[in-house]
Amino acid sequence: HNDDDDDDDSDDINNADNDDPRESLNRISSGKKPAAESMITPKTKVMKRDNDNNDNNHGMDESDDDDHDDDDDLEQKNVHPAKALTDRALALRKRAKIVNERDNLDAKNGIIYKFIPDPRLTRPPSFSGRIEAVKIGPHHRTKNFVAALIYRVRADRVTERTKTIIYSHGNATDIGAMYFMQVVLAKGLQCNVIMYDYSGYGESGGVPLENNTYNDVEMVYDHAINNVVQNGDERQIVIYGQSVGSGPSCYICSQKPSVGGLILHSPFMSGMRVLTPSRALACLDIFPNINRIKYVKCPVMVIHGVLDEEVHISHGKALHDAVPEDLKRNPWWVRDRGHNDITDGRAKLIEYVQRLKSFFESLERS
Repeated sequence: HNDDDDDDDSDDINNADNDDPRESLNRISSGKKPAAESMITPKTKVMKRDNDNNDNNHGMDESDDDDHDDDDDLEQKNVHPAKALTDRALALRKRAKIVNERDNLDAKNGIIYKFIPDPRLTRPPSFSGRIEAVKIGPHHRTKNFVAALIYRVRADRVTERTKTIIYSHGNATDIGAMYFMQVVLAKGLQCNVIMYDYSGYGESGGVPLENNTYNDVEMVYDHAINNVVQNGDERQIVIYGQSVGSGPSCYICSQKPSVGGLILHSPFMSGMRVLTPSRALACLDIFPNINRIKYVKCPVMVIHGVLDEEVHISHGKALHDAVPEDLKRNPWWVRDRGHNDITDGRAKLIEYVQRLKSFFESLERS
Protein backbone atom coordinates (compact mmCIF):
# COMPACT_ATOMS: atom_id res chain seq x y z
CA HIS A 1 0.00 0.00 0.00
CA ASN A 2 1.56 3.31 -1.06
CA ASP A 3 0.26 6.81 -0.44
CA ASP A 4 1.61 9.88 -2.23
CA ASP A 5 1.13 12.01 0.86
CA ASP A 6 1.92 11.12 4.45
CA ASP A 7 -0.57 12.69 6.86
CA ASP A 8 0.44 13.94 10.29
CA ASP A 9 1.42 11.02 12.53
CA SER A 10 -0.57 12.06 15.56
CA ASP A 11 -3.70 12.83 13.54
CA ASP A 12 -3.62 9.38 11.97
CA ILE A 13 -3.07 7.67 15.30
CA ASN A 14 -5.80 9.74 16.94
CA ASN A 15 -8.35 8.62 14.37
CA ALA A 16 -7.43 4.93 14.30
CA ASP A 17 -8.86 2.01 16.23
CA ASN A 18 -6.95 -1.15 17.12
CA ASP A 19 -9.07 -4.15 16.13
CA ASP A 20 -7.99 -7.77 15.68
CA PRO A 21 -6.91 -8.03 12.03
CA ARG A 22 -6.51 -11.18 10.00
CA GLU A 23 -4.28 -11.67 7.01
CA SER A 24 -3.75 -13.59 3.84
CA LEU A 25 -0.61 -14.03 1.81
CA ASN A 26 -0.95 -14.53 -1.93
CA ARG A 27 1.72 -16.24 -3.99
CA ILE A 28 2.52 -14.05 -6.95
CA SER A 29 4.29 -15.43 -9.99
CA SER A 30 7.70 -14.17 -11.01
CA GLY A 31 6.84 -15.09 -14.57
CA LYS A 32 7.97 -18.71 -14.41
CA LYS A 33 4.47 -20.02 -13.74
CA PRO A 34 1.00 -18.59 -13.11
CA ALA A 35 -0.06 -17.59 -9.63
CA ALA A 36 -3.11 -19.77 -9.30
CA GLU A 37 -3.00 -20.57 -5.60
CA SER A 38 -3.85 -18.46 -2.57
CA MET A 39 -2.46 -19.10 0.89
CA ILE A 40 -4.62 -18.20 3.89
CA THR A 41 -3.32 -18.30 7.44
CA PRO A 42 -4.89 -20.77 9.88
CA LYS A 43 -6.42 -17.78 11.68
CA THR A 44 -8.67 -17.11 8.67
CA LYS A 45 -11.72 -19.25 8.00
CA VAL A 46 -12.58 -19.64 4.35
CA MET A 47 -16.02 -20.64 3.10
CA LYS A 48 -16.41 -21.72 -0.54
CA ARG A 49 -19.73 -21.74 -2.34
CA ASP A 50 -20.43 -22.56 -5.99
CA ASN A 51 -23.45 -20.30 -5.89
CA ASP A 52 -24.51 -18.11 -2.97
CA ASN A 53 -28.17 -18.55 -3.97
CA ASN A 54 -27.94 -22.33 -4.26
CA ASP A 55 -29.55 -24.17 -1.35
CA ASN A 56 -27.81 -27.43 -2.27
CA ASN A 57 -25.07 -28.09 0.28
CA HIS A 58 -23.73 -31.15 -1.55
CA GLY A 59 -25.71 -33.60 0.57
CA MET A 60 -24.93 -32.09 3.97
CA ASP A 61 -27.13 -29.53 5.68
CA GLU A 62 -26.44 -27.55 8.84
CA SER A 63 -28.06 -30.12 11.12
CA ASP A 64 -25.73 -32.79 9.73
CA ASP A 65 -22.75 -30.55 10.56
CA ASP A 66 -23.99 -30.13 14.12
CA ASP A 67 -24.36 -33.91 14.54
CA HIS A 68 -20.85 -34.49 13.30
CA ASP A 69 -19.51 -31.77 15.61
CA ASP A 70 -21.19 -33.48 18.58
CA ASP A 71 -19.65 -36.81 17.60
CA ASP A 72 -16.21 -35.19 17.27
CA ASP A 73 -16.55 -33.59 20.71
CA LEU A 74 -17.44 -36.94 22.32
CA GLU A 75 -14.55 -38.64 20.55
CA GLN A 76 -12.08 -35.98 21.70
CA LYS A 77 -13.26 -36.29 25.32
CA ASN A 78 -12.54 -40.02 25.26
CA VAL A 79 -8.99 -39.65 23.93
CA HIS A 80 -6.21 -40.25 26.47
CA PRO A 81 -4.19 -37.02 27.07
CA ALA A 82 -0.93 -38.74 26.08
CA LYS A 83 -2.45 -39.87 22.78
CA ALA A 84 -3.86 -36.39 22.20
CA LEU A 85 -0.38 -34.90 22.63
CA THR A 86 1.13 -37.50 20.33
CA ASP A 87 -1.53 -36.91 17.69
CA ARG A 88 -0.99 -33.17 17.89
CA ALA A 89 2.78 -33.55 17.52
CA LEU A 90 2.30 -35.79 14.48
CA ALA A 91 -0.16 -33.31 12.94
CA LEU A 92 2.31 -30.45 13.47
CA ARG A 93 5.13 -32.39 11.86
CA LYS A 94 2.91 -33.36 8.92
CA ARG A 95 1.96 -29.71 8.42
CA ALA A 96 5.62 -28.69 8.69
CA LYS A 97 6.63 -31.17 6.00
CA ILE A 98 3.91 -29.95 3.63
CA VAL A 99 4.73 -26.26 4.16
CA ASN A 100 8.49 -26.82 3.88
CA GLU A 101 8.09 -28.72 0.60
CA ARG A 102 5.87 -25.95 -0.77
CA ASP A 103 8.26 -23.20 0.36
CA ASN A 104 11.27 -24.91 -1.15
CA LEU A 105 9.40 -25.38 -4.42
CA ASP A 106 8.36 -21.71 -4.35
CA ALA A 107 11.98 -20.65 -3.82
CA LYS A 108 13.11 -22.88 -6.70
CA ASN A 109 10.47 -21.38 -9.03
CA GLY A 110 11.11 -17.78 -8.02
CA ILE A 111 7.69 -17.24 -6.47
CA ILE A 112 7.24 -13.89 -4.75
CA TYR A 113 4.56 -12.88 -2.26
CA LYS A 114 2.12 -10.08 -1.65
CA PHE A 115 0.46 -9.11 1.62
CA ILE A 116 -3.31 -8.69 1.32
CA PRO A 117 -4.94 -7.50 4.57
CA ASP A 118 -8.25 -9.03 5.51
CA PRO A 119 -11.09 -6.75 4.31
CA ARG A 120 -12.50 -6.75 7.85
CA LEU A 121 -9.49 -4.74 9.03
CA THR A 122 -9.93 -1.34 10.59
CA ARG A 123 -7.84 0.95 8.42
CA PRO A 124 -4.52 1.76 10.09
CA PRO A 125 -2.80 5.14 9.73
CA SER A 126 -1.80 5.95 6.15
CA PHE A 127 1.71 4.77 5.38
CA SER A 128 3.73 6.19 2.49
CA GLY A 129 6.35 3.45 2.58
CA ARG A 130 6.25 -0.09 1.20
CA ILE A 131 5.06 -3.34 2.76
CA GLU A 132 6.92 -6.39 1.49
CA ALA A 133 5.85 -9.98 2.10
CA VAL A 134 8.77 -12.41 2.07
CA LYS A 135 9.76 -15.93 3.01
CA ILE A 136 13.18 -15.92 4.70
CA GLY A 137 15.25 -19.08 4.52
CA PRO A 138 15.78 -21.90 4.30
CA HIS A 139 17.55 -22.48 7.59
CA HIS A 140 20.76 -24.39 6.97
CA ARG A 141 19.80 -27.18 9.37
CA THR A 142 16.01 -27.35 9.67
CA LYS A 143 15.33 -26.18 6.06
CA ASN A 144 12.46 -24.06 7.44
CA PHE A 145 11.35 -20.79 5.89
CA VAL A 146 9.76 -18.07 8.01
CA ALA A 147 7.08 -15.70 6.75
CA ALA A 148 7.75 -12.01 7.36
CA LEU A 149 6.36 -8.59 6.55
CA ILE A 150 8.83 -5.74 6.06
CA TYR A 151 7.52 -2.21 6.51
CA ARG A 152 9.99 0.09 4.77
CA VAL A 153 9.99 3.85 5.21
CA ARG A 154 9.89 5.86 2.01
CA ALA A 155 13.23 5.80 0.19
CA ASP A 156 13.70 9.58 0.24
CA ARG A 157 13.42 9.54 4.06
CA VAL A 158 16.01 6.85 4.68
CA THR A 159 19.28 7.99 6.23
CA GLU A 160 22.28 6.22 7.73
CA ARG A 161 20.56 6.52 11.10
CA THR A 162 17.20 5.07 10.08
CA LYS A 163 16.39 2.37 12.61
CA THR A 164 15.04 -1.09 11.82
CA ILE A 165 12.88 -2.86 14.41
CA ILE A 166 12.86 -6.67 14.43
CA TYR A 167 9.60 -7.46 16.19
CA SER A 168 9.02 -10.84 17.87
CA HIS A 169 5.30 -11.02 18.63
CA GLY A 170 3.29 -12.65 21.41
CA ASN A 171 1.91 -16.17 21.45
CA ALA A 172 -1.72 -15.67 20.39
CA THR A 173 -1.18 -13.65 17.22
CA ASP A 174 0.59 -13.58 13.86
CA ILE A 175 2.03 -11.11 11.38
CA GLY A 176 -1.41 -10.32 9.97
CA ALA A 177 -3.06 -9.62 13.31
CA MET A 178 -0.20 -7.20 14.12
CA TYR A 179 -0.70 -5.17 10.92
CA PHE A 180 -2.18 -2.13 12.65
CA MET A 181 0.57 -1.81 15.26
CA GLN A 182 3.39 -2.28 12.78
CA VAL A 183 2.10 0.58 10.65
CA VAL A 184 1.87 2.71 13.80
CA LEU A 185 5.50 1.91 14.65
CA ALA A 186 6.86 2.40 11.14
CA LYS A 187 5.03 5.69 10.66
CA GLY A 188 5.27 7.09 14.18
CA LEU A 189 8.99 6.32 14.57
CA GLN A 190 9.94 6.70 10.89
CA CYS A 191 11.72 3.36 10.99
CA ASN A 192 11.65 0.06 9.15
CA VAL A 193 9.81 -2.77 10.90
CA ILE A 194 10.30 -6.47 10.28
CA MET A 195 7.56 -8.65 11.76
CA TYR A 196 7.95 -12.40 11.37
CA ASP A 197 6.06 -15.55 12.34
CA TYR A 198 7.79 -18.24 14.38
CA SER A 199 8.17 -21.72 12.97
CA GLY A 200 4.75 -23.39 12.99
CA TYR A 201 2.90 -20.06 13.14
CA GLY A 202 0.90 -18.47 10.34
CA GLU A 203 2.59 -19.08 6.98
CA SER A 204 5.97 -20.14 8.42
CA GLY A 205 7.15 -23.70 8.04
CA GLY A 206 8.55 -25.97 10.70
CA VAL A 207 7.31 -26.86 14.17
CA PRO A 208 6.80 -24.44 17.10
CA LEU A 209 9.76 -25.26 19.35
CA GLU A 210 11.96 -23.06 21.56
CA ASN A 211 15.13 -23.77 19.58
CA ASN A 212 13.32 -23.07 16.32
CA THR A 213 12.44 -19.55 17.52
CA TYR A 214 16.17 -18.92 17.98
CA ASN A 215 16.86 -20.18 14.46
CA ASP A 216 14.03 -17.97 13.19
CA VAL A 217 15.24 -14.74 14.77
CA GLU A 218 18.81 -15.40 13.61
CA MET A 219 17.60 -15.78 10.01
CA VAL A 220 15.54 -12.59 10.27
CA TYR A 221 18.50 -10.73 11.79
CA ASP A 222 20.80 -11.79 8.96
CA HIS A 223 18.15 -10.85 6.41
CA ALA A 224 17.85 -7.40 7.99
CA ILE A 225 21.61 -6.86 7.84
CA ASN A 226 21.86 -7.94 4.21
CA ASN A 227 18.63 -6.50 2.79
CA VAL A 228 17.14 -3.77 4.96
CA VAL A 229 19.58 -1.90 7.22
CA GLN A 230 21.57 0.91 5.64
CA ASN A 231 25.17 -0.27 5.06
CA GLY A 232 24.49 -3.34 7.20
CA ASP A 233 25.04 -1.28 10.36
CA GLU A 234 23.96 -3.47 13.30
CA ARG A 235 23.81 -0.42 15.57
CA GLN A 236 20.69 0.69 13.70
CA ILE A 237 18.80 -2.50 14.64
CA VAL A 238 16.38 -2.41 17.58
CA ILE A 239 15.10 -5.76 18.82
CA TYR A 240 11.51 -5.73 20.12
CA GLY A 241 10.07 -8.68 22.03
CA GLN A 242 6.48 -8.86 23.27
CA SER A 243 5.50 -11.50 25.84
CA VAL A 244 6.83 -14.85 24.52
CA GLY A 245 8.74 -12.80 21.96
CA SER A 246 10.99 -11.65 24.80
CA GLY A 247 12.59 -15.12 24.60
CA PRO A 248 14.09 -14.95 21.10
CA SER A 249 14.72 -11.23 21.62
CA CYS A 250 16.88 -11.68 24.73
CA TYR A 251 18.60 -14.59 23.00
CA ILE A 252 19.60 -12.68 19.86
CA CYS A 253 20.75 -9.64 21.85
CA SER A 254 22.93 -11.84 24.05
CA GLN A 255 24.56 -13.17 20.86
CA LYS A 256 24.96 -9.85 19.02
CA PRO A 257 27.07 -7.34 20.97
CA SER A 258 26.74 -4.64 18.29
CA VAL A 259 22.92 -4.49 18.17
CA GLY A 260 21.53 -1.01 18.81
CA GLY A 261 18.78 -1.53 21.39
CA LEU A 262 16.29 -3.88 23.03
CA ILE A 263 12.64 -3.26 23.97
CA LEU A 264 10.90 -5.83 26.17
CA HIS A 265 7.10 -5.55 26.22
CA SER A 266 5.31 -7.57 28.93
CA PRO A 267 8.30 -9.92 29.23
CA PHE A 268 8.89 -12.84 31.59
CA MET A 269 11.99 -13.90 33.50
CA SER A 270 11.64 -17.41 32.05
CA GLY A 271 8.84 -19.67 30.91
CA MET A 272 8.71 -21.80 34.05
CA ARG A 273 8.87 -18.79 36.36
CA VAL A 274 5.52 -17.64 34.97
CA LEU A 275 4.00 -20.78 36.51
CA THR A 276 6.01 -21.01 39.74
CA PRO A 277 8.90 -19.20 41.45
CA SER A 278 10.26 -22.60 42.55
CA ARG A 279 13.43 -23.73 40.78
CA ALA A 280 12.69 -27.42 41.41
CA LEU A 281 11.73 -27.78 37.73
CA ALA A 282 14.52 -25.57 36.41
CA CYS A 283 15.70 -28.39 34.12
CA LEU A 284 12.43 -28.02 32.21
CA ASP A 285 12.63 -24.24 31.89
CA ILE A 286 12.48 -22.41 28.56
CA PHE A 287 13.49 -18.91 27.46
CA PRO A 288 15.82 -18.06 30.41
CA ASN A 289 15.62 -14.31 29.83
CA ILE A 290 16.73 -13.41 33.35
CA ASN A 291 20.05 -15.15 32.72
CA ARG A 292 20.60 -13.79 29.23
CA ILE A 293 19.76 -10.16 29.98
CA LYS A 294 23.05 -9.88 31.88
CA TYR A 295 24.97 -10.49 28.66
CA VAL A 296 23.14 -7.88 26.58
CA LYS A 297 25.44 -5.03 25.48
CA CYS A 298 22.84 -2.54 24.27
CA PRO A 299 20.42 -0.09 25.95
CA VAL A 300 17.25 -1.78 27.23
CA MET A 301 13.72 -0.43 27.79
CA VAL A 302 11.09 -2.50 29.62
CA ILE A 303 7.32 -1.96 29.24
CA HIS A 304 4.93 -3.76 31.58
CA GLY A 305 1.34 -3.34 32.74
CA VAL A 306 0.86 -3.03 36.49
CA LEU A 307 -2.41 -4.99 36.24
CA ASP A 308 -0.89 -7.83 34.20
CA GLU A 309 -2.44 -11.10 35.42
CA GLU A 310 -0.75 -13.36 32.86
CA VAL A 311 2.84 -12.31 33.51
CA HIS A 312 3.17 -10.45 36.81
CA ILE A 313 4.89 -7.08 36.68
CA SER A 314 7.57 -8.47 39.00
CA HIS A 315 8.99 -10.21 35.90
CA GLY A 316 9.43 -6.93 34.06
CA LYS A 317 10.94 -5.24 37.10
CA ALA A 318 13.36 -8.11 37.71
CA LEU A 319 14.56 -7.93 34.11
CA HIS A 320 14.96 -4.15 34.36
CA ASP A 321 16.96 -4.51 37.59
CA ALA A 322 19.22 -7.13 35.98
CA VAL A 323 20.27 -4.80 33.15
CA PRO A 324 23.69 -3.20 33.73
CA GLU A 325 23.24 0.35 35.07
CA ASP A 326 24.76 2.10 32.07
CA LEU A 327 22.39 0.28 29.72
CA LYS A 328 19.14 0.88 31.62
CA ARG A 329 16.65 3.24 30.03
CA ASN A 330 13.49 4.62 31.58
CA PRO A 331 10.98 1.78 31.94
CA TRP A 332 7.25 2.28 31.48
CA TRP A 333 5.18 0.72 34.25
CA VAL A 334 1.68 1.24 32.85
CA ARG A 335 -0.56 1.73 35.87
CA ASP A 336 -4.00 0.94 34.44
CA ARG A 337 -3.12 -1.77 31.92
CA GLY A 338 -2.65 -5.54 31.85
CA HIS A 339 -0.91 -7.95 29.50
CA ASN A 340 -2.50 -7.29 26.09
CA ASP A 341 -4.08 -3.84 26.37
CA ILE A 342 -1.14 -1.47 26.95
CA THR A 343 -1.72 0.42 23.69
CA ASP A 344 -5.53 0.33 23.76
CA GLY A 345 -7.17 3.72 23.37
CA ARG A 346 -6.02 6.89 21.64
CA ALA A 347 -4.25 8.45 24.63
CA LYS A 348 -2.26 5.32 25.46
CA LEU A 349 -1.30 4.77 21.82
CA ILE A 350 0.06 8.31 21.57
CA GLU A 351 1.96 7.94 24.85
CA TYR A 352 3.35 4.61 23.65
CA VAL A 353 4.79 6.16 20.47
CA GLN A 354 6.20 9.13 22.38
CA ARG A 355 7.98 6.88 24.88
CA LEU A 356 9.49 4.81 22.11
CA LYS A 357 10.64 8.01 20.40
CA SER A 358 12.39 9.00 23.63
CA PHE A 359 14.08 5.61 23.75
CA PHE A 360 15.24 6.01 20.14
CA GLU A 361 16.63 9.45 20.97
CA SER A 362 18.57 7.96 23.89
CA LEU A 363 20.21 5.51 21.49
CA GLU A 364 21.65 8.41 19.52
CA ARG A 365 23.25 9.77 22.69
CA SER A 366 24.75 6.45 23.82
